[in-house]
Amino acid sequence: MAAQVFPTKGNLIATKKSLELANLGYDLLDKKRNVLIREMMNLLDDVKKIRDEITDSYQRAYYALQEANISLGVITDIVEAVPIDTGLSVSYRSVMGVELPTVKYDKQPIRLGYGFERANSKVDYAYRCFYHVKELTVTLAEVENSVYRLANAIRKTQKRANALKNISIPEFTNTVKFITEALEEKDREEFTRQKVIKNQKDSLAQSS
Repeated sequence: MAAQVFPTKGNLIATKKSLELANLGYDLLDKKRNVLIREMMNLLDDVKKIRDEITDSYQRAYYALQEANISLGVITDIVEAVPIDTGLSVSYRSVMGVELPTVKYDKQPIRLGYGFERANSKVDYAYRCFYHVKELTVTLAEVENSVYRLANAIRKTQKRANALKNISIPEFTNTVKFITEALEEKDREEFTRQKVIKNQKDSLAQSS
């Protein structure tokens, strides 16, 4: 890059300004990356906790369903009678420009939508187990989606920061050095030339 820039004071000022902006940009990206990493690490603790809990809840729920099927036969018709849940809504919060989902779940009282003549306490228990699984799934979906978005943003931020640190900043630094040295050399040559001219004038003045 340095060899392609004509060594003038104007180009030196412009390149120094570009170098200053590149350093500022790197600092901002580095701070953004650290904030995003901190946010993601906090969420990762939640992910592990929720995954462990949801695994246990799924096992409990499927065992309860198996028990219900054993007591009544396959309860497909009862399952189809369960009402559709419409209590979910999604909004977003911004963390350093990264939109993270916030899932709001308007929990409704448990309503058993099937007839009691085709059900028993085992069916009721299985229903409540899966209801709890649903609540955990909502929470896990929010947290895992946030972690994915943060990880993707961290990767992009790191890539941009590396480009500034390893490419742009060294190139601007080398260009500033090249122009500075070229201008200094030009000043030395001009000083030498002026000195030679002055000596020649002094010699002529003395000889006349």
